[in-house]
Amino acid sequence: MSEHYPRIRIDSFFAQQRLLQIRESVSITFYMKRSHREVVHQVLRALDVYRRALKSQALGWYANPDNEDWDELDDKGWAHVQRYMLEQPDAHLWLSESPSETLGYELLYDGLLLEAYKRDPTSQVSFFLPSEYLEEHGPGPVRELAMELAAELPFNSGHAGLCFHFPDALLGITRPIRDLCFRYPGLDIPEARFATSYIGTRVDGVHWLNFLGPPVLGELGGAAGLRARLHSPDTTVQELGGERVVVTLGKWPEAGDTEKGHTLPAYRELARVLEPWLYMQRPIEAGFSEADMRRWERRFLD
Repeated sequence: MSEHYPRIRIDSFFAQQRLLQIRESVSITFYMKRSHREVVHQVLRALDVYRRALKSQALGWYANPDNEDWDELDDKGWAHVQRYMLEQPDAHLWLSESPSETLGYELLYDGLLLEAYKRDPTSQVSFFLPSEYLEEHGPGPVRELAMELAAELPFNSGHAGLCFHFPDALLGITRPIRDLCFRYPGLDIPEARFATSYIGTRVDGVHWLNFLGPPVLGELGGAAGLRARLHSPDTTVQELGGERVVVTLGKWPEAGDTEKGHTLPAYRELARVLEPWLYMQRPIEAGFSEADMRRWERRFLD
């Protein structure tokens, strides 16, 4: 248990086995308004950055798109992944520490062929770290890793922070977190894979680290305009290359706790600034009513 966030471990039973399915983790996600073939080399470089930061063999499995099953991520598996990424006009990649449990290390990538989609599609990539990584290394190296990943990617927006980590392919998986998500507003409910069809260049909520690029940063008046609107003492705005910035809300990622009056005022301040550009079209999660979902999306605004 950390002073900054709760320890969450929720198991389920499958084939007479008790498996860890929901836990707290750190997610690092970037959205890129570009098709897969425009970003594939940058994404592969970011994957190399992520792998170097992990313990040995932290990513042991991949969801093989050829047979819709989990295969071992050995040398042969890595060669298959690389070939698949480079040859396909679009690609969907899922790498994990375990094929059955939610243990922390995971990568999800959706590289779209944008012209094949209606609405407002965007390619995205998400990197997950277990909270134990944060506790062992501290927030500084986690922030540095997020910055290294950001440096490789032509993002329009992105974020890093605490989240409920779960396999979103399992039906009904979010039912146990309905009450927890309102108590701990700093824990995100990741929906990056669904958001790719809709988010465009909008911003997916407020987090510990908030990466902003074109066009939103320009509409805010650039780094200077954004700084002028933010007054929380622990908030920083750091300029990056390519007309991009990262807004950091404190030294540590925080979950908050509404039962104890910890409502994350710095997060609320940034949410008010970003409100016109926030993505607010999440699907209704299992265990949530439509009113619940809209209330959760606006948890830093109302």
